[in-house]
Amino acid sequence: MNDTHSKFIGYLLWIFGFLGAHRFYYGKPVTGTLWFFTLGLLGIGWIIDLFLIPLMDKEADLRFRSGQTNFTVAWLLLTFLGIFGVHRMYMGKWITGVIYLFTGGFFLLGVLYDFWTLNDQVSIKNSQKFA
Repeated sequence: MNDTHSKFIGYLLWIFGFLGAHRFYYGKPVTGTLWFFTLGLLGIGWIIDLFLIPLMDKEADLRFRSGQTNFTVAWLLLTFLGIFGVHRMYMGKWITGVIYLFTGGFFLLGVLYDFWTLNDQVSIKNSQKFA
């Protein structure tokens, strides 16, 4: 079974969903950004998402590859410690992790980039074969 994302974390992030957090988590960066700038489509999209989270979770499980690097851990590290690069260090990207540490998440632009691409980064990391 390829259970990459957690419904519990999805609903927890939904509480802040008017800022798009749950949509970024489930790999929907365009609508996550839209929710961020419109406060969840003025709250209407946010309420609808309460019922869409199980579907978004299922789609994320089908789209992304599970493995040694845990999506939920990576997302929690990005969300709470992103400017320090801890999520990058967790994925084995030590050089950029240290750069983030000394530059405030590469002046926050790197953190924004990671919100858009973290699911793909973790999925690619999980796809790599180590000898």
